[in-house]
Amino acid sequence: MTLPGEISLEKAMQLIKGGFSFRAGRELRFQGEIWQRGFSDVIVADDRSFEAHRQYIDNNPVKAGLATAVGEYPFGSAYLKRQKIAGVKAHGSTEAFGTTKVVP
Repeated sequence: MTLPGEISLEKAMQLIKGGFSFRAGRELRFQGEIWQRGFSDVIVADDRSFEAHRQYIDNNPVKAGLATAVGEYPFGSAYLKRQKIAGVKAHGSTEAFGTTKVVP
């Protein structure tokens, strides 16, 4: 993520996490914690670093006990990437899962 000079990383994360949590509560009636308290500020310096971070993220559902193998959890990055490569549309219509709007 690249931020304009006037927005700190902390503020950007607050906006992302707060906005998502608000929508999850309002639209999905979700009550509870969604995000961990902190976040990690890591620079991805090169292709090797990018691949290591990608593998770490892909493996999160396995570490959390949601799947027994990378790519098995239907909401994980590895599964979604495999679906995209296969040309499969995301889980149904956008009405069920909301939409994303880009705001300048």
